[in-house]
Amino acid sequence: MIRLLIVDDHKMVREGLKIYLSTEPDIVVVGEAENGEEAARLTAELKPDVILMDLIMPRVDGIEGTKRCLEAHPGVRVIVLTSMPDDELVVPAIRAGALSYVLKDIAADELAETIRKAVSGQPTLHPVAAQRMMQELTAPPKASAGVEEITPRELEVLKLIAQGLSNKEIGERLFIGERTVKTHVSHLLEKLQLQDRTQLAIYALQNKLV
Repeated sequence: MIRLLIVDDHKMVREGLKIYLSTEPDIVVVGEAENGEEAARLTAELKPDVILMDLIMPRVDGIEGTKRCLEAHPGVRVIVLTSMPDDELVVPAIRAGALSYVLKDIAADELAETIRKAVSGQPTLHPVAAQRMMQELTAPPKASAGVEEITPRELEVLKLIAQGLSNKEIGERLFIGERTVKTHVSHLLEKLQLQDRTQLAIYALQNKLV
């Protein structure tokens, strides 16, 4: 069963989502939160597999809430589910750690499939979000450390990150432990002065490493 946490400040939306997903045999809603602060607390307590995260909420919004939830439970997958196709929010949401970005007008079966894909690490992006990410990819790269400062093993990890592999999958591919992969990722972030895996992937693409 896929354990799901719904985060939205409107009770009617939360109830509607539960009804939407109630017919899916492999998805169970384990909790609800009305802001990012409550979401982080419930994430630490309930250990959901996936979070449906609204962006515009009181007290703690979805972007900060995503960061806090991932700190509370690093293995969770966050799907931004918003009514606002605002391309200015896409990159901050992805940088905060969100895997997918979809709108609330999504069909029930498509939302269920988005949740299933998220569990396996496959992102789903609304066209507005995809366009914004492409603009980010094609923007001139920021000044950072050169590839020559990266060790051969770190370069292998970087290339696999750009291919969308998780730490576990990278470890299996390179025959190293997941903890070792995390260490390489931390070193890459520090050396390249980047903030997250999304920026690492963008760096690899911009520098034609994949």
